Amino acid sequence: MGLFDGTSLERPVICEQCGSDSKLCKCPPVEQPIADTPPEKQLLKVRLDKRKRGKLVTVISGFTCSIAELQQTLSHLQSQCGAGGSLDGQNVELQGDHTARVPNLLTARGYRV
Repeated sequence: MGLFDGTSLERPVICEQCGSDSKLCKCPPVEQPIADTPPEKQLLKVRLDKRKRGKLVTVISGFTCSIAELQQTLSHLQSQCGAGGSLDGQNVELQGDHTARVPNLLTARGYRV
């Protein structure tokens, strides 16, 4: 699909990397890295979700940092809470109800909750 398809102003879309027509381009897609925002400028939200069979999950959302930084935060929270957890996009999920403990741990790491 080009710009102004079907009109007299029709122009092909050009690849920014190799300069050829985007239909003929063999360049790999470029991923935009997420810029690391300092913890002091991130406002996080902690909430409790109820999943299937009554399982409770503490969800921390609002992160604007790289996956590596999220992984470090998840590992720290898992070890301090003694619980399992995972990443779901830009959210951190911890198994169980840790809504009383997690805000203190995050503020100790410099985040705003």
